[in-house]
Amino acid sequence: MTEAPPHLYTQQADIARLEAMIGQLPDEAVVRLDLNDGGSITGTVAVRPSVQVFRDADGHEGFNAVVRIDDRRRPQVAHYLWLDRIATVTALGSA
Repeated sequence: MTEAPPHLYTQQADIARLEAMIGQLPDEAVVRLDLNDGGSITGTVAVRPSVQVFRDADGHEGFNAVVRIDDRRRPQVAHYLWLDRIATVTALGSA
């Protein structure tokens, strides 16, 4: 994903939250993600995400991460989600 994230994080507590969520998203885990907007996605983690440095339109640097989830009901659909959109992760097993 090459687009800039909607939010960049520079505070250690925010970065630690992203890293903690990454710990719940190992390769090929089957998960249910409850999103901040009230939606949810169930699927398989393609590859464990990692925190990365991004720049916004004004050139400010910050951190965020994106995860690819292969949809459980529609395997041909891949969801790319910024981790800060995820409210909770529920592990459902492995692929």
